[in-house]
Amino acid sequence: MTDSTTTPAVSSAERTLLLVDDDAPLLQRLAAAMEKRGFAVKTAESVSQGLSAARTAPPAYAVVDLRLADGSGLDVIAALREARPDMRIVMLTGYGNIATAVAAVKAGAVDYLPKPADADAIEGALLAQGSAMPPPPENPMSADRVRWEHIQRVYEQCDRNVSETARRLRMHRRTLQRILNKHAPRG
Repeated sequence: MTDSTTTPAVSSAERTLLLVDDDAPLLQRLAAAMEKRGFAVKTAESVSQGLSAARTAPPAYAVVDLRLADGSGLDVIAALREARPDMRIVMLTGYGNIATAVAAVKAGAVDYLPKPADADAIEGALLAQGSAMPPPPENPMSADRVRWEHIQRVYEQCDRNVSETARRLRMHRRTLQRILNKHAPRG
């Protein structure tokens, strides 16, 4: 995938990549996909492992999940940026919102992708140069799916407390319960 907006930031000899995510199956699939694309991949499943990798052998590229079991991926990004200022870092998350996107960019990420992101999108974000706008997604989430994802995120942030979630969303508690009992909308 090479065009005028996607060229490597570093030489092909430096295509070292650190993947930090606590979802082991996703981490392994993504590692295999990125190795097929010519990256030398190392993985970490926690903030502590990510920080250790940042200190021992800072890679040219990194993909970091926002929420890890032992803390925030923002801490890993800051350590990676400090260890190697020219590193290209992409933040991945299933809990995306504007505030976390801004925090990720301030910490040093060059892009912010919602999960599930495919390997092509991740590679494009890692290798993109300049300030060109990315193309629109092929299959964007439907408005119903975006609403459902937002409700689920707030519900999780409220420790699965229906009353607190309803209050924060300014929604009737019974309405929220009906939404939570439904399956996620397609698309």
